Amino acid sequence: MSAESEDILATAAAWRAAGEDVAIATVVETWGSSPRPAGSRLVVTASGRMEGSVSGGCIEGAVADVARQTMQNGTPQLLDFGISDDRAWEVGLACGGKLKVFVEKLG
Repeated sequence: MSAESEDILATAAAWRAAGEDVAIATVVETWGSSPRPAGSRLVVTASGRMEGSVSGGCIEGAVADVARQTMQNGTPQLLDFGISDDRAWEVGLACGGKLKVFVEKLG
């Protein structure tokens, strides 16, 4: 596990210990060109705090929205983003490619 991942998990644990609802999004698979490698994480709280990154662009916002839903209903979700080169710029992925992101509520 990288130092960056450990720092993000420590932040998530601290926010949870402070009483925040927390969700963690993890890149579990990439194909083609992807801005962040598998294992990259984004931590989101119900109050809107965020730490880390799974992609950038509008995918990050979409993942944060799903993270908030996951905190409310407790149901983990596997998100699949497949971007053709033609649409890559449109959705904020300048490099095209595909990625899968697993979102789960912490504790």
